[in-house]
Amino acid sequence: MKKLNTILKYVFFLGLGIFLIWWSLHQIPDEEYGKFKEALRSAHYWMIVPVFLILAGSHVVRALRWRLLMEPMGYMPSLPNTFFAVMIGYLANLAVPRLGEVLKCTILARYEKVPAEKIVGTIVAERAFDVLCLGIIFIMALIFQFDVVMNSYQNVKTLTHAQAMAQAKEHSPVKTIVLIIIAIVVFAVLLWLFLSKKWKPVFLKVKKIILGIWEGLISASKLQHKKTFIVYSVLIWLFYIGGTWIGLYATNGTGLGFKEAVSCLAFGSIGMIVTPGGIGAYAYLIAKVLEENGVDYALGIANGTLQWFAQTIIVLGVGFICLGLLPVYNKTIAHEKH
Repeated sequence: MKKLNTILKYVFFLGLGIFLIWWSLHQIPDEEYGKFKEALRSAHYWMIVPVFLILAGSHVVRALRWRLLMEPMGYMPSLPNTFFAVMIGYLANLAVPRLGEVLKCTILARYEKVPAEKIVGTIVAERAFDVLCLGIIFIMALIFQFDVVMNSYQNVKTLTHAQAMAQAKEHSPVKTIVLIIIAIVVFAVLLWLFLSKKWKPVFLKVKKIILGIWEGLISASKLQHKKTFIVYSVLIWLFYIGGTWIGLYATNGTGLGFKEAVSCLAFGSIGMIVTPGGIGAYAYLIAKVLEENGVDYALGIANGTLQWFAQTIIVLGVGFICLGLLPVYNKTIAHEKH
């Protein structure tokens, strides 16, 4: 039932993304649709190359930063395996949201012998820092373009309304009954374990997992290289801003400045959260931010589509390469050690 629920959620949000693609394209007035097609036809596709290098660099820095979180626990996995895990995680997230976080833990646990439960804690800590950094990006956007951010916020509310409606539907009588049944089964199993005196091994296992997650979570407070961690975090988001800024010049008429790139990154990041891989939502929100900056919606949606396409191609290309290199690299290392 849980797997079915997960599949239904994914199908819904994927459907939402596809709907947003259709809807965002139909927001283009008929008299401006020619501008959209011309923007794609005359786009500077070669600019995907510098964007590719910048975003690939951000992923390498992310792998370096993740290693720092594991260092206080006495683990320092190799950079190649950490980078492979990061990219394969991104690749998996395109298929099933959050699956990548599980795969990242599995890969390092298998090839670097790092306890999976401890890695989970470091991922939670890393996500907390990313949320903080995104908050800083929004503050910068507010300082640079207050009116643009406030007007664009209304577009985010439009996207999140459908998500809220989906979550409200989950609280149906059928789901309530299923949850009650699950609670009864869990209680019965716990009672059986207690009465049969088999609870202790299970308790110790659960305790080990919880303590491992907690150790990974608080690893951020025991960083041995705090300044380096901060530098890596700043670099990651500077790469993101740089990639977005250069991406604005991929279409004629959308080449704007640093301030506009910060606003686009802020709302584009929200689009990546709303739908799987940002499908539909990313391009729509970028277009709306550009529209607030005086760019025709048709040109904005063309630019947002190209930027989303470039990021997706990077994840797919590098992700599949890493998927192939992972066993080859570790087999080579094992052979050299032998």
